[in-house]
Amino acid sequence: MKRILVLILIVIIAVITAGCSSDAAEGGKPVIKIGYMPVTHAVPLFMQEEMMESGNEEFEVELVRFSSWPDLMDALNTGRIDGASTLITVAMKANELGIDLRGIALGHREGNVLIGAQDIDDVSELEGKTFAIPHKISTHNVLLYLMLKEHGLDYETVNTVEMSPAEMPAALARGRISGYVVAEPFGAQSVEMGTGKVLYQSDTLWEDSLDCAIVLHGDFIDENRETAKKFMEGYVSAASQSDAKDDQVRNVSSEYMNADEAVMDLSMKWISYDDLRINETSYEELRQYMQEMGLSEDPPEYDEFVDNTLMGWNEYEAAE
Repeated sequence: MKRILVLILIVIIAVITAGCSSDAAEGGKPVIKIGYMPVTHAVPLFMQEEMMESGNEEFEVELVRFSSWPDLMDALNTGRIDGASTLITVAMKANELGIDLRGIALGHREGNVLIGAQDIDDVSELEGKTFAIPHKISTHNVLLYLMLKEHGLDYETVNTVEMSPAEMPAALARGRISGYVVAEPFGAQSVEMGTGKVLYQSDTLWEDSLDCAIVLHGDFIDENRETAKKFMEGYVSAASQSDAKDDQVRNVSSEYMNADEAVMDLSMKWISYDDLRINETSYEELRQYMQEMGLSEDPPEYDEFVDNTLMGWNEYEAAE
């Protein structure tokens, strides 16, 4: 009962505050507040802000940094920010609970790795060990489930713990955990330090998996449709530039992520920023996995959650 009351309170707060976080800059321009975590999955946002500094946009984007997914989602669910680069799964769950969040585009393609300690030579050796995930309701958790299933193991074979992404490499090095799956650059950190190794890449378990996405409040979209469209146009352009993975992309990214050059180089090899449309087939697969794992009873249908009206990107509108 207590949990139900808490969920009801979250929904009420979200309804009251959603769409109200936008402020005006000194010059009178509207400010879009977008939450993010310092991970490679948000690089298009970083590049977009860089591009806007030299442009003459009719609005400004304020990137709000968070250190954990729960904190970011709390701000998003209660309307303190207009949108976020966040785990698509937790946004779907919030939508299921009645919070009007809409998925607009992906943050990346691939770029998730399952890391094991150096003494783990086979996935079966994870039995009884502790494996870290960033959030229970995440694609990372689904990838862990699929890896264990691939080896004929039950999910309960390992002890899963939720952990902040930045803590995972150190936890592995100290032997507190035997493996983890998380956004980059934290997987590459363990590989470069020599304390961890890649057990699986995400595309070998689930090709075209959906992970982080740009999510906006429905009220914000409805009340600021033209601004939201221009914001997404800028995001698409920034994503295209991000996929070059050149020195400029690395330099801009380093301002948001504390990772050395070797780590960033390895991370960038694993990730893509091409074709960030939320694919309906992949989305349906994710819905099924969430239900299969008991992470969600009734995830929103594609048309209930994904808003393609802001995209206007011809290259993303090809029939599946």
